[in-house]
Amino acid sequence: MRIGYPCLNRTLECRSSRTFRLKSYSEERLVETVENNLDCLFQILRFNVEHNILFFRITSDLVPFASHPVCRFDWGEHFRQEFSRIGRFINKHKIRISMHPDQFTLINSLKVEIFERSRRELLYHGRVLDLLGLNHTAKIQIHVGGVYGDKPAAIARFIARYQTLEEETRRRLVIENDDVSYTLADCLKISAATGIPVLFDVFHHSVNCSGEPVPEAVRRAAGTWKKRDGILMTDYSSQKPGAARGSHTETIEIRDFKKFLAASAPVDFDVLLEIKDKEKSAQKAAAAAASDPRFYPPAAFAQARKRRGAGPR
Repeated sequence: MRIGYPCLNRTLECRSSRTFRLKSYSEERLVETVENNLDCLFQILRFNVEHNILFFRITSDLVPFASHPVCRFDWGEHFRQEFSRIGRFINKHKIRISMHPDQFTLINSLKVEIFERSRRELLYHGRVLDLLGLNHTAKIQIHVGGVYGDKPAAIARFIARYQTLEEETRRRLVIENDDVSYTLADCLKISAATGIPVLFDVFHHSVNCSGEPVPEAVRRAAGTWKKRDGILMTDYSSQKPGAARGSHTETIEIRDFKKFLAASAPVDFDVLLEIKDKEKSAQKAAAAAASDPRFYPPAAFAQARKRRGAGPR
């Protein structure tokens, strides 16, 4: 079990998601921005390793306008060495990586032009992970999409469109249950038809589910992941007190997190915290999970046992 957070580190001053307006696009501006973003990504990953945070979602803004027709520059070739250096660091420290395109990436859209734009966006995300030299356990997660007044038809359209995606996209793509339209049960139906793994979002399940208790939900989602995919990925958050239903909490509630760890045992998974204070909550969660035998790195588990006087495992 690796614990992580998405995209932005609030402790460090730099950001790996710097971008600019389309009307300001130039190759010089793109190169300057991507240089900054790759340097900051490396800084974030080094920070994470130092704090036993070994799961990270890379921002989709790493290369601005990469999937837009305006971008004719071969940024992948230009930055090949930088990507390779970061990728070697990721592989050396066994960091799990994911990416998550924005909500406008819709495979099952009624509009073919939106699907084609989504296809290009997914190819960009896959190219980033390929340039990093990561195996197929590095995933691109998306929501199923819209319902468009007819869920069975929307699901059928997703399944049909998925089959037309490029192999380099299909081997990395995973779907997650969302908080409005598609429950875990819906995602499992799609998985049964396509073989696509299902990422389990704990908070979304608490807001929108088909009645499965968490232990069963985790087990069923984990069953969709093959060996080449790695272990199950999960997203974790909880309700922000006093806010609208579905609002993510500002900081982790460790008591609730420990309840989730207990309920999900013995299924192994990597968990990404979609919580506002990001690396701060990830550090708290890593400390709370250090005595869990699923937790990685093993040294943290050994240290926790030593503190309790349990001796070597």
